[in-house]
Amino acid sequence: MFGDLSDMMGKLKQAQQNIEATKKRLDTIMVDGEAGSVKVVVTANRNVKSITIDDTSLDDKEELEDYLILALNKALEKANAIHEAEMAAAAKNGLPDIPGLDMFK
Repeated sequence: MFGDLSDMMGKLKQAQQNIEATKKRLDTIMVDGEAGSVKVVVTANRNVKSITIDDTSLDDKEELEDYLILALNKALEKANAIHEAEMAAAAKNGLPDIPGLDMFK
């Protein structure tokens, strides 16, 4: 019984290490979103890295704001999809087989 518990604790520790390694790796994955004259780059951890705005839209503040929102939402949507898939895979790979705990499968 204690051997199983020890093995389970080891697997949980491994799952935590997998998750931490995945979080670090997600900081290196860049995703972009574009709308009109605005381009946004974010990491898969959803941190904004850069915003590029073409000079042509600097005259229309409302248009620029709209493009910025659209570009950010596109980039964050892509980043969220990558983040969720990678974190689920990292957690699943290290979890022990516990009856009834199949939320990551």
